[in-house]
Amino acid sequence: MITVEQLHVYYGLTHAIKDINMHMQEKTITALIGPSGCGKSTFLRTLNRMNDMIPQIKIKGSIKISDKNIYDPSWDIEQLRKRVGMVFQKPTPFPKSIYENITYGPKLHGVTDRATLEEIVVSSLKKAALWDEVKDVLNKPATGLSGGQQQRLCIARALAVEPEVILLDEPTSALDPIATAKIEELLAELKENYTLVMVTHNMQQAARISDRTAFFLQGENIEYNDTTEIFENPQDKRLQDYISGRFG
Repeated sequence: MITVEQLHVYYGLTHAIKDINMHMQEKTITALIGPSGCGKSTFLRTLNRMNDMIPQIKIKGSIKISDKNIYDPSWDIEQLRKRVGMVFQKPTPFPKSIYENITYGPKLHGVTDRATLEEIVVSSLKKAALWDEVKDVLNKPATGLSGGQQQRLCIARALAVEPEVILLDEPTSALDPIATAKIEELLAELKENYTLVMVTHNMQQAARISDRTAFFLQGENIEYNDTTEIFENPQDKRLQDYISGRFG
């Protein structure tokens, strides 16, 4: 689904991402782990070109989705971000109603029929396991929801434009354990239809819900394997030390 080849990212003179080569399979969860500042989030943002907005950034190499390099000039950025959605660390609902949060993306892409928009709202909220909690308050401000509900709303908002890939940057780090468990359960269900790539500082979370895990350190992908192998049979001593808590 996603093939990364010889990827390098520079912030000015700083070499932030160094020669990353990875293949992420369709309908799986890939977890990106490693200490703070190791390049996980920078790498994640290259997958839908969010880094393009940063001054003095330079990106080399290729990232192919369905065998086409997303850094090819012919790619339409708006269409790319429709295919590759993003959910951030802190829930970011728009200061609008729950209904308007979900319909924002589809309207941006030209959907105007009210019946179609209502179908999208119901479908997206059901996929995000939020419909039963908000179906009677769709016109109320999204900012009135709890933190966990807001994050599920942000996932529903990403689903509303029918992406193929969903990127998640520490989606549960600001949530309590109960809300975290709901999000993890939701992600496990979503991988039946979507490809998910998730940054997490929580190694137990990576072990619980991901299919494959990549360990980043100082901008390099040190080890990438099935999650079970990463945690039960790590090959690189630096990964062994990280998992055992010697640093990080």
